[in-house]
Amino acid sequence: MQFTDLRKDGPNLPDGNATRTGTLEEHTLHKAITMTDDHDKTDHNPKADPDPQSNTEKDPDDWVSGDEPMTGAQTSYLKTLSEQAHDPDAFAEDLSKAEASKRIDALKDKLKL
Repeated sequence: MQFTDLRKDGPNLPDGNATRTGTLEEHTLHKAITMTDDHDKTDHNPKADPDPQSNTEKDPDDWVSGDEPMTGAQTSYLKTLSEQAHDPDAFAEDLSKAEASKRIDALKDKLKL
């Protein structure tokens, strides 16, 4: 059985054409090989395997928005941690995002979280 694939939106062949000809068996075999090759590739997934050399954790002093007021989530979390650590002075309403982050990290270390 011969067929021609004339999809305009499909991947182009090496010669630049978007048409494909051949037998159904040849096409099926090519697809099976291509799919197997794709599964053999090891793509890095930063969520599954975070890179310790990554820049995803910046120093709060280097944050572009670090001078902005702390977020509602930071406010709530910092208040909770300061209460758990029996350190009310660690909480203040007027902190920046960067300062709140530093205090949260310090309280988590103190509480061994």
